[in-house]
Amino acid sequence: MYISIFWTLIDFIIVLTRPEPAYYSLASAIVLRSVLIFLMSLAIGYLLIFKLRRLFRNRSLAVSFVFRSGILFIGAFIVNYIIHAANIVFILNLSVGQALARYGEDAFQPLWLTQKIIYWMVLFVLTQLIIEVNEKYAPGVFMDILLGKYIEPKIERRIVMFLDLKDSTPIAEKLGHQHYFKFIREFIYQISNALIEHGGSIYQYVGDEVVVSWLFEKKNTRKCMDALIEARKNLQKRGEHFRRHYGLIPEFRVGIHVGDVTVGEIGVIKKDIAMSGDTMNTTARIRSACSELNQKFIVSVDFKENVDLKEWQTESLGIVELKGKNNGIELFSLKI
Repeated sequence: MYISIFWTLIDFIIVLTRPEPAYYSLASAIVLRSVLIFLMSLAIGYLLIFKLRRLFRNRSLAVSFVFRSGILFIGAFIVNYIIHAANIVFILNLSVGQALARYGEDAFQPLWLTQKIIYWMVLFVLTQLIIEVNEKYAPGVFMDILLGKYIEPKIERRIVMFLDLKDSTPIAEKLGHQHYFKFIREFIYQISNALIEHGGSIYQYVGDEVVVSWLFEKKNTRKCMDALIEARKNLQKRGEHFRRHYGLIPEFRVGIHVGDVTVGEIGVIKKDIAMSGDTMNTTARIRSACSELNQKFIVSVDFKENVDLKEWQTESLGIVELKGKNNGIELFSLKI
């Protein structure tokens, strides 16, 4: 959606500021062009974000850039023809054949072709750079840093989830260093897609552990649960792949808690958004309690009281003493 809006606005500005044939300047032609650009950009944006990114995720950034740009160039020519044809057919009331002939004439003019290639190259490279930077910092984090949202630390109430690989030590011993790293990379990829899809803000990766959070809202407690279920589904869908390449299907443990977190910008060479506070420590301890209590998914009473769960979906584990905490906390296991 952001890509579609961005590309449509850029095209709209260019159409208004550069000389065009008279029929392109008509209000109806401009509206038709903008609508078509927006719809086509949605399709290309979907291709860029969800398909090409996955297709080239195990390739170098340079290779990915070149191949994605090539595919986008082909898409751009198709979009330009559709726009050109639509204007000629609906604005000038000529035939599709005449539209194709006129587009062929324009497309092979050196000046027109050079201008288009430069325009598309700048637009595609800029778009891909923005996507890469956004992914580098995690979705939304780069914009927060750019706008200075957390230069002054803020206290926010957040849902925090700590998730890590179950039985990581024996798996590492079985697979060896390099094979285990590939296993972890694939595991993290499948988990992260589910978390991001349901609005999770990934805070950090630590080995096989993922730390993710949501701003505390009723709807986000549901998103947190949906992300957890989606993560399991993703691993199950890739079960045969994991079994064939690694001889096992990964499972994970989860600790979830709700509370106040101090959020602020930190770092010099590599700036990032850091989160600290008792909520972070408590959530980490809850995740650790999964091993001690032989459970896969454990949530605090604070989270359980704010999420719409049926009675059979949770089981009280009683008041549990967590390491480093003076007072015990009631925990619940999730049955999902």
